[in-house]
Amino acid sequence: MRRYLPELVAFPMLPLLIAQGKYTRRVTPRLPEAGGPLEGLCGGAYAGTPLSLLTVGESPVAGVGVGTHDEAITGQLAQAMAEAMQRPVAWRACGKNGVTAREALETVIPAIPPAPVDVALVAFGVNDTTAFRPVAHWERDLRQVLQAVEQRCRPGLILLSGVPPLRHFPALPQPLRWIMGLKASVLDRAAQEIAGECGHVCHVPLALDTTDRAMMASDGYHPSAKGCTAWAGLLAAAVAARR
Repeated sequence: MRRYLPELVAFPMLPLLIAQGKYTRRVTPRLPEAGGPLEGLCGGAYAGTPLSLLTVGESPVAGVGVGTHDEAITGQLAQAMAEAMQRPVAWRACGKNGVTAREALETVIPAIPPAPVDVALVAFGVNDTTAFRPVAHWERDLRQVLQAVEQRCRPGLILLSGVPPLRHFPALPQPLRWIMGLKASVLDRAAQEIAGECGHVCHVPLALDTTDRAMMASDGYHPSAKGCTAWAGLLAAAVAARR
């Protein structure tokens, strides 16, 4: 029953939610993807062969909300990993703004270089939440994304980021924010269960300080550089614990 709770709660409010969704899309600033190179090296002062990091995902991986990929989740995770592991980290971002996990199979996955990596981050869920994708479809699509990443780059560890808590997104009005928060939590629970099926997939909950408005970009919808720093810290800690 919990899997279908968002739909059950949303149905009586559907006209209001549709109107709020249209209004939010109209008034929310549309921020560009990050500029600069899609790959780089962090921790060059450390000794040893660089660890390789690949990130695959939606708008945060594309760098929406920050200026460059060094400030986005990919560059920040690489820096946090370098500091935690005392090793250089070579990183590459493969993301696209606005895609669901299903759409990423056609538009993002083919751009992944077919080469082994040490760590891969898979970060989806916001667009699947706002599209109100059925849980069964989300599970199928997420499994296929994980399988595709596995086939293309055989990562030693896959970090599966928790679905962002849309209940705390300032850009969303109530009750739309509450409904989207319910949906995100259901999708995140499913992602956690999928990660538990695979020994080399680690689900990392997105447990950030949601009271700090500076964690969000100016649109109130995407993470800021500060938000990416905190998110990267959670992910890097998971890497260090597993390695």
